[in-house]
Amino acid sequence: MHDTIASATSFATGQQFLSFTLGGLEYGIDFAKVQELRVLKTLERFTSQGEIVGGVAVSRGVIMPLVDMRSAFGSSPDAPDPLTDVIILKLSQCTMGMVVDGVTGVVTLAPEQVVPVPGAGGAQAGYLIGLGQCEGRRLILVDIDRLMSVKGSVLEAARHVA
Repeated sequence: MHDTIASATSFATGQQFLSFTLGGLEYGIDFAKVQELRVLKTLERFTSQGEIVGGVAVSRGVIMPLVDMRSAFGSSPDAPDPLTDVIILKLSQCTMGMVVDGVTGVVTLAPEQVVPVPGAGGAQAGYLIGLGQCEGRRLILVDIDRLMSVKGSVLEAARHVA
């Protein structure tokens, strides 16, 4: 709850987003939700089952579901390489690891730099914040808590593994 209030307040002056790539597109999530960044190869993993839920991993003594967002977003992941990153998130419902192609940085966006997703009209998905535009880059901004709380979502499946 406190994070939501802090995010809404900080967005008035500029909000920080962690940017990352998936399938050739660049995405952004609220930087306040990021606990740490790890390289996939460095995580101790217990299982490796399912296409999207990559099993359970341990980071700093915390057991968490490991979700391969590369599969969830339709790209076919190859074997992990040195650029395969895991974003460890502290969500309102749990801590989880999110596998992405690579982290590209932290971007601060002012409200005027965020526009609605074109073509979505009023039926825009509840987990899409909009498109962030900064220095010639376009980021698809995602409310990660909402995305992971959608009924039947990746997080629902991940809870059953953990």
